[in-house]
Amino acid sequence: MTELPLDRPAGCPFDPPAELATLRERDSLTRLEFPDGHLGWLATGHATVRAILADPRFSSRPEYLRRPVVNSAAATTTRPGMFLRFDPPEHTRYRTLLTARFTARRMRQLAERIEGFTAGCLDAMERHGGPVDLVTAFARPIPERVICELLGVPVVDHDEFGRLTEAKPDATSKEFRDERLDALGTILDYLRRLVAAKRANPTDDLLSELTATGLTEDELVGACSLLLAAGLDTTANMLALGTYALLRNPDQLALLRGDPELGDRAVEELMRYLSIAHTVVRGALEDVEVAGHTIRAGESVALSIAAGNRDPERFDDPDTLDLRRTAVGHLAFGHGVHQCLGQQLARVEMRVAYPALLTRFPGLRLAVAPEDVPMRSAFEIVGVRTLPVTW
Repeated sequence: MTELPLDRPAGCPFDPPAELATLRERDSLTRLEFPDGHLGWLATGHATVRAILADPRFSSRPEYLRRPVVNSAAATTTRPGMFLRFDPPEHTRYRTLLTARFTARRMRQLAERIEGFTAGCLDAMERHGGPVDLVTAFARPIPERVICELLGVPVVDHDEFGRLTEAKPDATSKEFRDERLDALGTILDYLRRLVAAKRANPTDDLLSELTATGLTEDELVGACSLLLAAGLDTTANMLALGTYALLRNPDQLALLRGDPELGDRAVEELMRYLSIAHTVVRGALEDVEVAGHTIRAGESVALSIAAGNRDPERFDDPDTLDLRRTAVGHLAFGHGVHQCLGQQLARVEMRVAYPALLTRFPGLRLAVAPEDVPMRSAFEIVGVRTLPVTW
């Protein structure tokens, strides 16, 4: 392949590019030429993607990776505290500090607060009346408030924090990248002030706890910025795109409405089916034999999470959204040491938000033709820019 397939089938915004399935049928590993001329690999099979994610001989450090698309907004350097971009043992030190603070039990304890945030968004939607943009009215405010709660952002700063972290739809231009860098600098300045405030006057929140762990100011700021990036944009896109997928699959929507016990399965299936963080990259630190091929030291591998999650060798009828499916083993949260730290929190947010929305507005429907819903085309995450709905 001379480029990573990114174009989705016409009229099928939830499906990965068709070329990925064709490649996967031939071989789970395919040679891929990266934009800078680097000859690496593209992994499309579930077992192969999972094996590479679990193998410590593959690195996630930016200096060992080539980017599979031009104008990717992905970071090329590693800041202190941004543990997702470290390998063990550095990664382990940060991960250990945070793991105990992101347990399923602790995240479930946040459920009542999340229910309150969700109800507030739904109340505002009801007062406004349709149509509304579900992204700005519902999908984004909920994880935004949850992050504020975790980091202990003062209530008076919530609006400012929301403006600072407002998602941009695409990452395909120099102007965007310059704007993003400026915004990142502003966010880091705010987080630095917040860290100083928590050191001086700790409160009952995650950031205050972390200030007592011995992490430096730079490490705390880096860790917070990573939690912000990983926990806000991804969940917001899942809530919006997941609702869009349900509205486009009325039989599944009716199924979820009629059986609240499907909530857990529905979340896992939507994660598998949509795979919003559709591609990640790893770099080989030494020669590694994978799926009958030798990946040489220094070669980068683009791992198609989306193709892996649609692999018929792992999931029956994988291109069908089936909320009754037991989607155990999907790769939407990753796998291995870098598996999403906040996955339990994301699950709680979705388990609360989807049923609350569908219960409050039983007549929820798109306010535009399906083909007029603008899709987000950035490399890192697939989603919708806006989702006009009414009821």
